[in-house]
Formats: sequence, structure tokens, C-alpha cells
Amino acid sequence: MKDLFTKNRFSIFFVFIVLMGIMASCKKSSHEDLTTTPVTTTGVPTAGSRKQLTLDSIFLYAKQIYFWNDALPEYSAFNPRQFSGKSADLDNYDDELYKISQYSNNPTTNKPFEYSGEGNLYPKYSYINDKTQDNPDASASINSRASVDTEGNGFDIGIRPIFYLTSDSRENGSFVLLITAVYPGSSAAANGVQRGWQIQKINGNSISGISYSTENASIINSLDGASVKIEGVNYVDKVPFSVTLTKTSYKSSPVYTSKVITRAGKKIGYLAFARFSTLTNLSAPSDANLDPAFASFAAAGVTDLVVDLRYNGGGYINTAEYLANLIAPAGVAGKTMFTEIYNPTMQAKARTTKTILSNQPLLTSDGKIQRQEGKIVTYDDLDYTPAGNTTNFSKKGSLNSVTNVVFIVSASTASASELLINALKPYMNVQLVGRTTYGKPVGFFPITLENRYEVYMPLFETQNANKEGGYYTGMVPGTTVSDNSTYPFGDERESNLAAALNLIAPGSTSQSATSTVTERTRAASLNFTDMKPVNSEFNGMIENRTRIRK
Repeated sequence: MKDLFTKNRFSIFFVFIVLMGIMASCKKSSHEDLTTTPVTTTGVPTAGSRKQLTLDSIFLYAKQIYFWNDALPEYSAFNPRQFSGKSADLDNYDDELYKISQYSNNPTTNKPFEYSGEGNLYPKYSYINDKTQDNPDASASINSRASVDTEGNGFDIGIRPIFYLTSDSRENGSFVLLITAVYPGSSAAANGVQRGWQIQKINGNSISGISYSTENASIINSLDGASVKIEGVNYVDKVPFSVTLTKTSYKSSPVYTSKVITRAGKKIGYLAFARFSTLTNLSAPSDANLDPAFASFAAAGVTDLVVDLRYNGGGYINTAEYLANLIAPAGVAGKTMFTEIYNPTMQAKARTTKTILSNQPLLTSDGKIQRQEGKIVTYDDLDYTPAGNTTNFSKKGSLNSVTNVVFIVSASTASASELLINALKPYMNVQLVGRTTYGKPVGFFPITLENRYEVYMPLFETQNANKEGGYYTGMVPGTTVSDNSTYPFGDERESNLAAALNLIAPGSTSQSATSTVTERTRAASLNFTDMKPVNSEFNGMIENRTRIRK
């Protein structure tokens, strides 16, 4: 891995003018555009269509700031403008971003960073977002299945349904449709919908469950409706339900649930955490969602924690930092939490060197332009050295005595979730239960093009105080347990939570954890071989702090 990250440094910085004009269908800019005089870069055309210039820009940004930029060829060899064959601009930009990702290999497997979904290949760590299509109040044609975003905004019926395949055939396999989570604040939450419900009918139409490939499209389309009637049973107890849900805009807490569990005289705090949403108070900082949970843990005398991150694909780094400060014992204050490692080009950038990042304004948390000495502050003004990107612990809250923490994880556990786990390892007894995590030790901040497209590509790798990182193939749990979505979060009968509690208090049980043979048999009778999500979900680790060079 070291050889991959320490090749010869580039000495040439690319400067390219990014068109910041607004198309008629775009959102109105919340800030003034940055404009400069065109600068000629060797081998790069200075004229072209909007699409051609954006294709050029994606590559030229990558050539400088991409974490594996030393693996990329020169402009003429890459030829960004070759990606012009599709009618939708976003599709062309996606294709280019995928091609960029194929020049670097996973240092563990020596294969390109990609994953397969529904028969297509995608870059594992990169994506591009069209800001005109992320408004939760927009028409139903816009990604209306997306789950709650990193700002806590939802626009759906409020469930996280999953197709669980029950045969070995990925394309034509039989399946059941289970609700794996309910988003707080949604129509589903207001109507008492529970994790563990099996949907058997949608709008009166029965789900046969015979063929995933035949039924999945109609099911997804039905769940996209403005009003949806779902019917079925609680999977374990077979208690029927019937409820009509309405697609609404709502704010959702990332805390699914929190509770205190008593086992063998130990007070164990349990937190099911959906995503690393932006903190509710960035200036303090504090968080109206996490703070009450940890205050209750402290009041109860909690000494051990179980943090359920099985569906947490990440989010904002400063929220991961905040949660780490809530969990960690007081004695770690001032010690290294993690370090962000940028590529050698960025680390060596002189303060006075103007680079392509001078086209990217560094906005405040409320989207405002910042100025210093009359000049707009840009990402070019940030410090990209390891010393300038090392975060230390600063204890938050009054829970000071936890030394053991068990994380429940899955293949959906990624990025900021993995950062949290890795950062705590040097200072606490950290154990994992579940399935191998996604494997994303790299993070990014957005590059905005045309004042419309946000490009996310891996820009830095994180390491903990012991310089441990590089978990590109995921974190492997010491206790392997398949996801069991048939019980609500926090139910001690649920297999992952039961395994986590057994690590903290071996052999102990509680009254609420008792279950009948029938319940256990029913839960075990379903042989889940694969899971296919219905919702789109964020996966990433966003750097939203500012470290301006002094």
C-alpha cells in the first residue's frame, strides 16, 4: 500500500476555468460565481461546449486532487471529451468518473475499485450529483425513492424496505419484502409501522414472491406513489397489519432508537444510528438528537455500549467526530482521533500557489461566501498537510466511564461509520458483530461544476492514532451474524443485538430477551441468500470542516 501512495509527486498544477453559468432549469445560485481570465494549460483546449468543458474539468480536478492522481495519464491520453455519446450530460459525466476510477487498484486485491449493482458496474468511491434533482419537494419523477439525506430531509412514505432473496438465483429468485427500518418523523413512523413487518400486499395487489426479476419494478413503482396502502404480517408473530401511508416532506432524527439494557448487573447503552447527519448546532457544537441519548446513558450509569451501525453509510466527518467524543472516556482528551492523508501533490502545495481549487468557493455552513482581506475564500486556501488535518479528542457529554463498545455492522456500514470505529480502537475495547463492512477509508468534499453538478471523488485516506487504515476490503467482525430484520431495533431477541450483549455479559439473559421456540423457529426458517435495497442511500464521508492555512 505504501508504494501506491508514495510515488513521484507532480510538480505541475493544473488551472482550468470552470463554467459557473446557470442553465435555465438549474437552481438559483446561493453565492456569487467565481470568474477568472482563461489560462492555457498545455495540451488542453481553451474553448468548447459547456459539456466538453465540464468533461475537461472533471479530469483536471482529478489530475490534481484525486487521492490516486499519480495513476492517471496525461490529458491527451485520457481524452475527456470522448465521453460525449449519451444524450444526458449526467450519464456522460458518470462514465468519465467511472473511467477515472479504473486507473487505480485496491491495494489489497489489486483490482479496480468498483462494485456491481443490477448488472452494472459503478465506481465504488466516486459519484456525481445533479443539484437540480435533489429537492425533496420536487416532482415524483425525481429520485423519489431516496431515503433521508445527510441534512435529515426525507420525502417518501418513511420505510426502508428490502427484497430478501430466498433462493440462490440472483435474477429470478423467490423473495420476501421486509421493512428493515422506519424513519423517525415520517408517515410510517406516525402510523406505527415497525421494523420486522413483511409486506404481502401493496394497494390491494398481492406479492407472490416467486420471482424478484418479474415483480421488483412494479413493487418499487407502487411504493413511489403519493399514497400507498401496505398490508402483511409481523414476520415473527404473524400479527396482521394494514396501513395507508402518504409521501410527505419531513425532518428525521438519525437516531432510530436508544435504550438502557441491564445484563448481569451491567448497564448497557444501546444506540441504533441511521446516518451521520449534520449536527443540529454546528457552532457549539451540540446535537439535539445524540445529546439526550447520551445524557440518559450517563444518568443510568452505563458502563458499556452497543452502537448499531448496520445500515449507516456515513455522512459528515464532524458528526462522526462528535459521536466519538461522546463515546470516548474522558482520559483521551487531547489525544489523536484520526488524520486525513491527502495525495503528495496536495500536501506539497505552497500557500502562495494558485491551483484549480481557486475556482471552488469555501462556503459557510449556511451557504454563504467567506472573505478574507477582501478576497473570496476558496478550497485553494486550505491546509492539506497531515499536521493540518489531524483531529484530537475533545470530550463531550457526561458519559465518562465506558471502556467497552460493540458495533453492529453489515455490508452497508461505510465511510464515517468505519472512521468512528477505527478512531476509537486505540483507546477502547472495540468489538464488531455482524457482517464485513463496506470498506471505505477514503473521504471527499464536493467539487461544484456549472453551479449544478457536485462531483465526489476520493481525496484523502483516514488513519487512526496508530496509523491504522486501509480497510479497503472492509472490517471483519470477530463475531459473524447475519442481519435479522424480523425484530425491532433494540429487541434483545434480535440475533445481532443478542450476540453483542453476549460479548459484554457472556451467558446472561434478561426477561425481555426470552422467546418461544416457535418464534426462534420462524425466524430461522427463512434462509436469506441476498438483499436488494429498494431505497437509494448515501454512502460516503464528507469533509465539512475548514482548516485554512495561516
